[in-house]
Amino acid sequence: MVTVTDDDLPAGVRRRPFDGTESLATRGEPVYGEPTDGDWRAWDPHRSKLAATFEAGLDTGLAGDDTVLYLGAANGTTVSHVADFAGRTYAVEFAARPVRDLLTVCESRPRLFPLVKDAREPATYAHVVESGVDAVIQDVATRDQAAVAARNAQFLADDGRLVLAVKARSEDVAREPAAVFEEVRAELRETYEILAETRLEPYHDDHLAVVARPK
Repeated sequence: MVTVTDDDLPAGVRRRPFDGTESLATRGEPVYGEPTDGDWRAWDPHRSKLAATFEAGLDTGLAGDDTVLYLGAANGTTVSHVADFAGRTYAVEFAARPVRDLLTVCESRPRLFPLVKDAREPATYAHVVESGVDAVIQDVATRDQAAVAARNAQFLADDGRLVLAVKARSEDVAREPAAVFEEVRAELRETYEILAETRLEPYHDDHLAVVARPK
């Protein structure tokens, strides 16, 4: 078990007690019925691959005021926590039902900007998202996750970070996850230098978290 302290976390993310149990937390309006303590809200690693990445002790390189492009925002569960501690945060999601929830999340977060776009087609939002963002955080449950990361590398600063959650079953439900992950790593290395990685069990089965920077 990795022991994660506040010193290992981005500014604005802290470990706090909720009902006697310590949890990651950020400051912001609650979104999904999570426990709160004053203006702190618990961040559940079972519902968030990024929170699970922090709990695994991976050095994401994220700081407290990063400009972030978040791919696969869904209904806003994780990106709401990101917008609590980050700077300007662009949230890309194209599925109609979760977008409705995402728009509600954005109402209380002035630094969070929803983009109803497909992360596989970055040209459709390149006129909105500036180049040189500090971090691309990607959690898209689709095939070709490495290709999506490669297409969106254009937005990253030279010293920026990709924080990617790879879902093996989205790539190929029939193959062993280890084989899928190796294939994803090989494709990522065409665009990125992989800095660190970890599996996300016990929080998320058959998921790999990867931290990388553009070549």
